[in-house]
Amino acid sequence: MSYFEDNRDRYLEELKAFLRIPSISTLSEHAADIRRASEFVRAGLEKAGLERAELIEGDGNPLVYGQWLGAPGKPTVLFYGHYDVQPPDPLEEWTSPPFEPELRGEDIFARGASDDKGQLWILVKAVEGLLATRGSLPVNVRFLIEGEEETGGEHIEAFVASGDPRTKADAAVICDTEMFAPNLPTICVGLRGIVYGELHVRGAEQDLHSGVYGGVAPNPLNAIAEILTALKDRDGHIRIPGFCDKVRPPTAEELEAWKRLPFDEEEYRKKEVRVSELVGEPEYSPLERVWARPTLDCHGITGGFTGEGAKTVIPARATAKISTRLVADQDPEEAEAQLVAAIRAAAPRGVSVEWKTIHRAAPSLVDTGDPFVRAAARALEETFGKPTVFIRSGGSIPIVGVFDQHLRIPSVLMGFGLPDDNLHAPNEKFHLPNFYRGIQAVARYLEVLGG
Repeated sequence: MSYFEDNRDRYLEELKAFLRIPSISTLSEHAADIRRASEFVRAGLEKAGLERAELIEGDGNPLVYGQWLGAPGKPTVLFYGHYDVQPPDPLEEWTSPPFEPELRGEDIFARGASDDKGQLWILVKAVEGLLATRGSLPVNVRFLIEGEEETGGEHIEAFVASGDPRTKADAAVICDTEMFAPNLPTICVGLRGIVYGELHVRGAEQDLHSGVYGGVAPNPLNAIAEILTALKDRDGHIRIPGFCDKVRPPTAEELEAWKRLPFDEEEYRKKEVRVSELVGEPEYSPLERVWARPTLDCHGITGGFTGEGAKTVIPARATAKISTRLVADQDPEEAEAQLVAAIRAAAPRGVSVEWKTIHRAAPSLVDTGDPFVRAAARALEETFGKPTVFIRSGGSIPIVGVFDQHLRIPSVLMGFGLPDDNLHAPNEKFHLPNFYRGIQAVARYLEVLGG
């Protein structure tokens, strides 16, 4: 048996220990857990044999850095991942506690199992295995791991933008995406960008009695409803002037390749989305809608009275959390300006509106012919025994745009999650066969690159 097969039990126990740390970056009460998770990753890099394993402190959660630069003349790969996780709410919907990893069949259930602790650990163990068996790596490697991916990633963006020599690389490798289907090796070549913010609407100076003042007082909650329906129609078309003008459509070759993917729309609706009907722009297929079209969604509205019983109040203020997903070649700053202008134009009389940006990231699209991408496709095919497929993702990984902007390097998205891993939802899981084969695939990738 190979080194990787011999050490499977240890890999699993280490992953369990990692998953037990509730490193929730959005909640300040978990600051100590964030620190514990960063130290766990640093220790893992050190144990793997990296020449340098350290925490990079700054304005935000620590970055974890490690390097092995003993292959002169060979490419340098920058491995990226994140150790922070989403909150587990609603807790009552979890079958097992979110931070007590549980094995059920061939899956491990815990918050962060797939996003991104399990996939991050694939990278660490691949390098460890090569160093343990060869005493060296075929290429040069740097690790840059963050703890704010789920909250915007300001620390790592500032660090990369600073030009620090520890970011110098020829390509980035990220395991934070999914395979299109079980046992189907997949590389994601496109990600949507994002603009996320809060819309604050103000009416009267104070809450008002809806009987005494209803009919004359502006209602901020009603105003939010009017604004949202003005921004997007019932069929999912975004109505913001100029917003879709720069959208780059998929090529004919991409569309043809997507048609050959093992995709069943009805099964997707029932088992993955779990809705009575798919919605969105009817002139585009579901894959086009989630991979190559922009979106606009409201994630929450607060204001007025939401307690038990009745209170006839016209609220003085209300807030809506809104995001839009962007596709190539949309620019986040331009898209945000268009969104804010449309909000102001749609605001009804009697209210004031204010937009507060939370975070934004650019979309990305990598050429499938890039040599680093082709090497990854070969390594995946050799490991899984099937040709690699190229897909896009509806999600956003902000660091990809940062690497593109400041480092000018391609990002190779070798994901090993599955579509039903319940990312950001209760009962998140990771398929362990993908975990083990992912380690071997990443190791093989480094060998292919090393020639």
